[in-house]
Amino acid sequence: MGSGFLKRLMLVLSLLSILLAGVMYLGISVGSTGCNFGDSMRLLMTDNSAGSVQEAIIRQIRMPRVVLAALVGAALSLGGLVFQALLRNPLAEPYILGISGGSAIGAIFGIILGFSYFPGVSIMAFTGSLATLLLLLLMSSGQTLFKKDSLLLSGVMVNAFCSAVIMFLISMARDARLHNIIFWLMGDLSSADAGGVVILAVVMLPCFILLFWLSNTMNLLLMGRDMAQTMGVNIKMVTVTLLVVTSFMVSATVSYCGLIGFVGLVIPHVFRIILGSDHRILVPACLLGGGAYMVFCDILAKVLPSQGEMPAGVITALVGAPLFIYLLKRSDR
Repeated sequence: MGSGFLKRLMLVLSLLSILLAGVMYLGISVGSTGCNFGDSMRLLMTDNSAGSVQEAIIRQIRMPRVVLAALVGAALSLGGLVFQALLRNPLAEPYILGISGGSAIGAIFGIILGFSYFPGVSIMAFTGSLATLLLLLLMSSGQTLFKKDSLLLSGVMVNAFCSAVIMFLISMARDARLHNIIFWLMGDLSSADAGGVVILAVVMLPCFILLFWLSNTMNLLLMGRDMAQTMGVNIKMVTVTLLVVTSFMVSATVSYCGLIGFVGLVIPHVFRIILGSDHRILVPACLLGGGAYMVFCDILAKVLPSQGEMPAGVITALVGAPLFIYLLKRSDR
């Protein structure tokens, strides 16, 4: 790595780290109960507010939720970046292979059966996503796994089938369970708790490290399969590794907070326009920038409604869809 690259990497990391820290501080200070900037600062700097109601709100409700939002945004943004490189398709996103559909089926079964949100529904959702990944690997077994069109079409068909099953299960649901299912499908971060967030962070961290380690390999994949092979890339091993690790990461995210769309589609495009196509820069940028974006969307989900709050997935869709259309128009110029 040259000194120019290291300086650029450090600049990107510094700016986005400051952005993420600022948005996270805003997230723990702002909520449906009002703004507590002073209380948040005192809590972070000292322990003088121990035992107060504000401390309980900030420590037990807002902090886990902000950390969860940052993890979710980082995972979905990085997942979108990896799938776009793996499939060499700018429209690829984390849910394109049907992982979300399988996770949704598992979660709906858990809600219908009356399981607790965590760990019951989360475990069912995670099991469903892994079952979908296994089905996808079986459908694309052999050499077809390494053909992007075959993998993409297999994922589309799995998604279509899962959508039909989801509609059937929703039609069978009754009473409050129907509301819980719809809220989960919209993507909801309100059930965050410290224990679950710690578990999710422990699962995510090795995935983040491995994908950063493979960032230069993703640069080579964008040059084409033949060129990557001549550069010493083991196409089969790299493809399976990227597919399994990213699907596992996205599965863990979806199983905890439901379906949150457009993050993995929009954020990689934004940073690719700003920073170029070097994945050694894009991977950490998506981690930090995606986390900051998700925290900001969750803040809007809490403060925009006059009463209560809305699912964070609604905000990401409302912001992400027009933004993605603008990016497409901009790229056509």
